[in-house]
Amino acid sequence: MTAASASLSPTAAGALSAFLRGVERRALVVAELQTGDAARAEQALVAVMRAFAAVASDLPMAQWPPRFWALLAARQALRETPTGRWEGTLAHLGSLQPLVRLALLLRIGAGLDEDTAARLLDTDVDGYQEALAAACPRDAHGNPDAQAWRVLAEQVQQQIRELPAQRLKELQQPVAAGRKEEAPKTWRAPAAEPRTSATPPRRRSSQQRRWRGPAILLGTVLVLLLAGLGWRAWQSHVPDAPAVVPDGAVGEAGPVTVEALEGDPPKVAAAAADPMATEDAAMLADRDFPLLADADLHAWSAAGGPLPVDESQARPTRPEPVAAALETAAADE
Repeated sequence: MTAASASLSPTAAGALSAFLRGVERRALVVAELQTGDAARAEQALVAVMRAFAAVASDLPMAQWPPRFWALLAARQALRETPTGRWEGTLAHLGSLQPLVRLALLLRIGAGLDEDTAARLLDTDVDGYQEALAAACPRDAHGNPDAQAWRVLAEQVQQQIRELPAQRLKELQQPVAAGRKEEAPKTWRAPAAEPRTSATPPRRRSSQQRRWRGPAILLGTVLVLLLAGLGWRAWQSHVPDAPAVVPDGAVGEAGPVTVEALEGDPPKVAAAAADPMATEDAAMLADRDFPLLADADLHAWSAAGGPLPVDESQARPTRPEPVAAALETAAADE
């Protein structure tokens, strides 16, 4: 069973390997302190890493830490620890219930915040805080012992820092006892799959490629030509629909007939024999004819109308005030 999907890109595989290298030390210590059994903790961690590598390619990298710790916290081996053993300063862990102990280790070992740890344990923040309060060491009077809490947390961090590198190397090649099939070289990256040489597609001959385009063009032209001829033949056999003639219009489409008009045509006098021409000549020869243009003005003057002001002379720009004229008249009297 490979650790990651075969479709994982080299960049994503490198990021996954770096993430697992950074989290495996803490995860192994948390699993070992939770179960109280080193062998059981290693088996659980290897199973979690393989399961996480199989789904990591479908997740954003920001979701990798909570998903990894969720897989580890959900392992049955960490929820039930009947054969665990804790010694020395870590003996307090053996006196706790499995879920209370896991809540404490997710805080001081994994370094998760309260919201994330509460979601992993399927509870709310208040319930998680109650679990931490239950996991806190007590003094002789039953009160929370802050000094014992700090010593316990420092001991867990020291065990994480001093974890032998050989144990981490052994996690990379887990081999189950009695199995005959060969284990994968590493769970961090998928095994290289042999590539099958793809059969090159058979190429068409140059002659076929040369005539393919003109043949398609010729076929298209023939189809369009036959379609046009068929349409024209069908239109010739279809009778014309009667045209709709509006009221008052002539709807006959027959030939134009020409008929002679009844009676004689009107007689038109020649231009020289026009009787009006003589009267016009006499009017134009009259010397008083130009006065006709101002006949309306002469008629108005004869009726006693005032003559229009002569505007041909320039007017003064500043007329004399009326009061001055009145004073002159008074002085003359």
